[in-house]
This record gives sequence, C-alpha cells and structure tokens, in this order.
Amino acid sequence: MLETNIFEFASPEWLWLLSAVVLLPLGYGLLRLYARHKLRAFGRERTLRGLMPDRSPVRGWIKIALLSLAVGFMALALARPQTGSKLRSVETEGREIVLVVDVSNSMLADDVSPSRMERTRYAIARLVESMKSDRVGIVAFADEAEVLLPITGDYKMAQSMVKRLSPSLIAHQGTDIAKALDVALMSFTTSTHNKNSRVAILITDGESHNEDTEAVIERARKEGVMVCAIGIGTPEGVPLSINGTRIEDEDGKMVITKLGEPLLQQIAEATGGVYMRSQNDSFGLSEIVEYLDELEATKLSVISFEEYDEQYQWFLAAALVLLVVEMLVLGRKNPLLRGVALFERDSDKR
Repeated sequence: MLETNIFEFASPEWLWLLSAVVLLPLGYGLLRLYARHKLRAFGRERTLRGLMPDRSPVRGWIKIALLSLAVGFMALALARPQTGSKLRSVETEGREIVLVVDVSNSMLADDVSPSRMERTRYAIARLVESMKSDRVGIVAFADEAEVLLPITGDYKMAQSMVKRLSPSLIAHQGTDIAKALDVALMSFTTSTHNKNSRVAILITDGESHNEDTEAVIERARKEGVMVCAIGIGTPEGVPLSINGTRIEDEDGKMVITKLGEPLLQQIAEATGGVYMRSQNDSFGLSEIVEYLDELEATKLSVISFEEYDEQYQWFLAAALVLLVVEMLVLGRKNPLLRGVALFERDSDKR
C-alpha cells in the first residue's frame, strides 16, 4: 500500500475571487488619483491639506489592503481546501465485471414482466447492491455500443448509471452483439489472463443483426475474458410495441421479437462462461454470481481514498479577523488623537 499526502480544493470554481486581491487595491488607487486630480481644481494641494487635518491617505490604503486580504481568504474558504491521504495499490480479492446490456427497442417487449428493460434495470441494481470487492463497468449497446460506466469500485455511481439504461441512449437501433463485446473487451483494466478475474455478462434478447461473432469470441479467449450470457425474453416471442403502439415492418406485418438462444449459448460455451435464460421468478444474474463465487477468487489492485479533512475554517477565521480590524481602522484621524501621528509619515504633515 502506497500512502501519499495530498492537498486539494473541493470547489475550485471559487478561486476566481482571488483576483479581487489585486483588483480592489488597483481600483482604489485609480479612484484616489481621480479624486486628487479633481481636488487640484480648487487650489494648491499643500494648502488644501491644511484645511483637512483629519484626512489620512495612509489609513485608506491600510483599510483597502485589509479588505482585499479578507476577500482573498474568503475565496480560499469557499474553495474548501482539504488535506488527506490517498491510498494506492490496495490488493483485494474480487474480479472485474463488465455488464454488456442490450438497450435496443426489442428490450421494450413485455414477455418478461413488466418489460425486458425494466426487469434488466432492477436485476442489475440488485447485483450492484450486493457487491463488496468486485469492480463493475457498464456497456450499453444496440446497433452501436458505448461505455456507459468505466470499470469502477464506486457502486453509487454504478447505481446512478443503471437508472439511465434505456433505448434512448443509442441513436441507431439494431442489435450488434459482436460490436458490444468488442467494446467490453477494451473496458477491462487488469492485464491478467485469469478468467476468474475478468468477466463480461451479456444481457440481451439474442436477436443479433450481425452474426460475425467468431473473431470477438476468439479475442475473448486470447485475452482471458469469460463471457456469461443471460437471454431475456421467450423463444415464442411477443409483438413489439413502443409506448403502446404496435411496431410493423416494411410489409405492414407485425414485428415479433423472439429470444435467440443459440448465439448466446455459443458465446458462453466458447469462453468458459455459462448461459442462463431469464424467467419472471429469476433473472439469472444471481445464478451467474453464485457460479463465479465457486471459482477461485483472484487478487485485484484497486485505488482507495481516505476521507479528507476540511481546512476552510482557518481561512474563514482569518477573513473575519481581517474584516473586524478593517472596521476598527477609521478612515480619518480620531480628533482626540489628532496630535498622534500613528499612521502618518513626516512628509504627510507638511
């Protein structure tokens, strides 16, 4: 385990306020120059000073300096400085699991209650809730495939991504399983070829419009990735409907979406995985996890972070002290202390 002390800002967007440390004195200086220029229109500067015995140019600069520093410390407090330790290379038993989820329109079919898509989201959410040391990633696919969640141990983020699973994620409809697996293989971060540590779980109705999967199956074998598959739907199929509207093909015939099991069975068998058909009483994910748990667990190197200690209170306290001092410093001399030149230079008296 490698421990590194770090310092960072939780809300760095507030740091732009630090510019006030320079801009406030600059603006004050320009105003002073303008006021001095206007004052000269009434007479000689030395004569006018005698008419304003309580005026104190130095006090004005002291006040603006205190105010500028207070704003600077306030900006640092708002940016929430934090200190802590970053723990790296923590070894734990577990595996990397990439969930390869079909989000094509056929997943809206209701031959699995309440629908294939809803059932899939619920089952994945339950799986993520039960995870402890495994790392998880999500690939969504239809005719195209994209990484929705890179491999991570952040289960809260995974739960958030699961809720987004829907056909609206992929613009081009269809079902290209080969492309989905190809993207999933690129998602793994470990370099081990132990099948126990890298698992892709393919969840689809199996109606692939691209049967060219031999190449990606061979690649999975070479890279030591086990592919388990869950077929969701029924071989008999049901009419496909979207938002209550039955979908018809170009010939006006009703589109029937069926579970295509042979391809899924072939992929799972070729890579050493298992195939499960989803049922209303059992989705199949828990059975796959039980199967994986029976295998020898492998070591994973994961990054872990300690909680950060907030440090903003020190900067906030400094800002408040400076503001109090700024208010206590009068802009003009106190008449009772007129004879005391605490903030005056000899040149200012002349």
